[in-house]
Amino acid sequence: MSYPYQIRSMDDYTTAWKKSVEDPAGFWSDVAQHFTWKKPWNRVLDWNFRDPSVKWFDGAQLNITENCIDRHLADKAHQPAIIWEPNDPNAQQRILTYAQLHEEVCRFGRVLLNNGVKKGDRVCIYMGMIPELAIAVLACARIGAIHSVIFGGFSAQSIADRLLDANAEFIVTCDGAFRGPKDIPLKSVIDDAVIRCPFVKRVIVYMHTKTPVSMIKGRDVWWQDEIEIVKQSNQHDLPAETMEAEDPLFILYTSGSTGKPKGVVHSCAGYMLYTAYTFVNVFQYQPQEIHFCTADIGWITGHSYIVYGPLSAGATSLMFEGIPTFPDAGRFWDIIDKYKVNILYTAPTAIRSLMAFGLGPIHGKDLGSLRVLGTVGEPINEEAWHWYDEHIGKKKCPIVDTWWQTETGGVLISNLAGITPAKPSFATLPLPGVQPMLVDEKGNEITENNVTGNLCIKAPWPSTLRTTYGDHERCRVNYFATYDNLYFTGDGAYRDENGFYRITGRVDDVLNVSGHRIGTAEVENAINMHSGVVESAVVGFPHDIKGQGIYAFVIFSGNQSDQELIKKDITATVNRVIGPIAKPDKIQLVSGLPKTRSGKIMRRILRKIAEGELENIGDTTTLLDPGVVEEIKKGRL
Repeated sequence: MSYPYQIRSMDDYTTAWKKSVEDPAGFWSDVAQHFTWKKPWNRVLDWNFRDPSVKWFDGAQLNITENCIDRHLADKAHQPAIIWEPNDPNAQQRILTYAQLHEEVCRFGRVLLNNGVKKGDRVCIYMGMIPELAIAVLACARIGAIHSVIFGGFSAQSIADRLLDANAEFIVTCDGAFRGPKDIPLKSVIDDAVIRCPFVKRVIVYMHTKTPVSMIKGRDVWWQDEIEIVKQSNQHDLPAETMEAEDPLFILYTSGSTGKPKGVVHSCAGYMLYTAYTFVNVFQYQPQEIHFCTADIGWITGHSYIVYGPLSAGATSLMFEGIPTFPDAGRFWDIIDKYKVNILYTAPTAIRSLMAFGLGPIHGKDLGSLRVLGTVGEPINEEAWHWYDEHIGKKKCPIVDTWWQTETGGVLISNLAGITPAKPSFATLPLPGVQPMLVDEKGNEITENNVTGNLCIKAPWPSTLRTTYGDHERCRVNYFATYDNLYFTGDGAYRDENGFYRITGRVDDVLNVSGHRIGTAEVENAINMHSGVVESAVVGFPHDIKGQGIYAFVIFSGNQSDQELIKKDITATVNRVIGPIAKPDKIQLVSGLPKTRSGKIMRRILRKIAEGELENIGDTTTLLDPGVVEEIKKGRL
């Protein structure tokens, strides 16, 4: 199968981008012809960014799983859809062909129906990186349920917050998960979360690690037992539910600048079209190639470029259960050698981490199958880019530096592998359909090049977020109210003389730690739950591996004779409330925080101290107590 919508030259790109801007309806209508629809659309695009309201292919009907699975059965039934590499390199790999994936998705879809799940119900999925996670996601989509995947590192408190927000009455989980040398007891975390959520009707548990679990009669059932019931009923097929183009497909929670996570909602048709289009074009995917995205499906990268994008393009997607350093730092290179991987898509954090181990782990590994390299989650620094280029790509593989967000659904700015120019540390040019612009603080467009500004998008692309679940006003305020009639990304960017974009980082109170967005307020709320904490302030600081680390300034009451123990207790509190992903890298106990006379914490000052800019703090005369700044500077870690 070739892709009629694949860009194959710089001229193609220029033509496609120009048409997508001048005639978005015509452009995306042409792309949409290559997908399976149950009913055509009445109108391609209807939008305004003030409400906001965005509708693509309104009136059309489809089911995304027919595009990800069914339509490939005629010519790809025996092609691998998902290759699964287990955490333990000596354990048995699994390969699911498109025919097998179809069978598994239909069976689990019936399990969901048998357990009372209906179209429009929210299903929370909290699992390890095993094929059943992808199967559960697709089964929800097949019956029209809205999936909400929660990363396996989040705490019971974080899960409960998300269950309550989505009113998710159904949960799919595992007894446990393997992650490097650790066994993570997922079911027991779910049990702790559900204490706060008595509305949960059913918990379906996949046995994976054989970790002992508590199964509550009438609420908890085993995945394997439920599958057996379906097999015995002899119902092998499951017709795909008819969905409207704008029906919600999933909710995915992301941190904001307040403590409460936002449930970003993506809809069926536009998201499908855009993830397929960007997957094929950014990576220049060729039929039969093996695409290895190292992300977790708990994040948007896994949704879009392990599951929906590759499968809707009929690709082979490789899922990895483990971590890049287990059992040693050569694991990625072993996997590439073993499966002859063609495309590697990973995070700069992983690259920097592996760089630290030197070249030894790469020796003896055949990386010759690699054709394209990619990075995601944060801007890649030049040193890591050149290491990746030289030692992994052998200077033969284009590197696509992709910029996008949970809210955007797919890649918005990136070079196209081997087609459009690359530049180290630059995401470069927008994808067709994407109209970026830089604005100053007042929202005035900056039209010249060699400038820095706040990055906004002028018009919708098909996978624009539609709302934040249950709170449309929050969606408007967070993304569309800062600048009139624009989507504000929350990022700053630099545009060079060629019009290439380089993302310079968040301009709001959100940290980017190892490519994952964590709101400072969320971490502060968790720290403040410790009984001895009076108040805290959290900022980011440069971190060699993670890109950004978390630096917490904490006012602590009571005995401080054992500061190390206090810090460990605070860290344990954050782990319990949010999860290990949000634990502070540095905790400095302070007697006060720099505040204005109105009581606002001056995080700008704390950020400079955390970054080591002690001589360039700026004006402190407006502070309630300027002396506290000198004390914090002296105690800097």
